[in-house]
Amino acid sequence: MKKPTTPDDGGQLLGDRVGELRKKRGLTLDQLASACGVSRSMLSQIERGRANPTLAVTLRIAQAFGLSIGDLVDQPWTASRIEVVRGDDATHLFRDDRECRIRTLSPLHLEKHVEFYELRIAPRACLRSAPHFEGTRELLTITRGRARVIAGDNECRLAAGDSAHYHADQEHTIENASDEELLAFLVVTYE
Repeated sequence: MKKPTTPDDGGQLLGDRVGELRKKRGLTLDQLASACGVSRSMLSQIERGRANPTLAVTLRIAQAFGLSIGDLVDQPWTASRIEVVRGDDATHLFRDDRECRIRTLSPLHLEKHVEFYELRIAPRACLRSAPHFEGTRELLTITRGRARVIAGDNECRLAAGDSAHYHADQEHTIENASDEELLAFLVVTYE
């Protein structure tokens, strides 16, 4: 039986959420402190449930993640009805290097069920992935360029407009098979 939530649990729930978002984005406490203007020690106390931040502090933390306060505390009755991921929001870059750029297009709170990404892979480069959790599937749609997809022992070639659906709970690779940048959209689902 689940223990009823007390007012003190709210601080720990917020702290857990801030810590989870910070780690998912690969940020240190110092980096988050710099992004939101809240001291590292205050953020550490918030994550441990030992501080009850003011509304202004909570707003600055939410804005650093590109969220509203409602989205940060993940209360359905306070969250906005339209969630927007801005094209220039660097906090949604999952990876950005010479070979590959992966931008998260789905709201972070959906990541336990579905993830939606924009992929840009440099000419002749590839994105290799280790097996994800059992039951994970990927749906890849090519919008520009040509790709070769390898999932386990299976392989296919895709051109602009083509889509492939495959098991991602095994090693898999998306390879740019052309001399132009590959642009694709990837949806990852979990059972």
